[in-house]
Amino acid sequence: MSTKTVIQTPDAPAAIGTYSQAIRVDDTVYLSGQIGLDPSTMQLVEGIEKQIHRVFQNLRAVADAAGSSLDDVVKLNVYLTDLGNFTMVNEIMATYLREPYPARAAVGVASLPRGALVEMDGMLCLHQD
Repeated sequence: MSTKTVIQTPDAPAAIGTYSQAIRVDDTVYLSGQIGLDPSTMQLVEGIEKQIHRVFQNLRAVADAAGSSLDDVVKLNVYLTDLGNFTMVNEIMATYLREPYPARAAVGVASLPRGALVEMDGMLCLHQD
């Protein structure tokens, strides 16, 4: 029988709702959506470029807390309030993730929590061969 383990770290923003930062089931970690909140202030960083970097830093912190890294990301979902920023996401993503890159979806949305410009969630697969 599979067990659920809550993943939580002070190095990523605390949940601002009824969810966990991540949940591990067997060798899969489900990462909740991260926006560009600075975990020390719980305030949104300014501008799309800083928000994209902060999102990846937050995801990395949760992956670290799960005993993993961004190298184990197998699926990434990107939500943008302006799809014109997609090229910037690609450029910045390449500084945090290596090939083979994860499967990914990019979705344009009308709005995100706290007025964020970008949000990402994903899945990690641990113990890959």
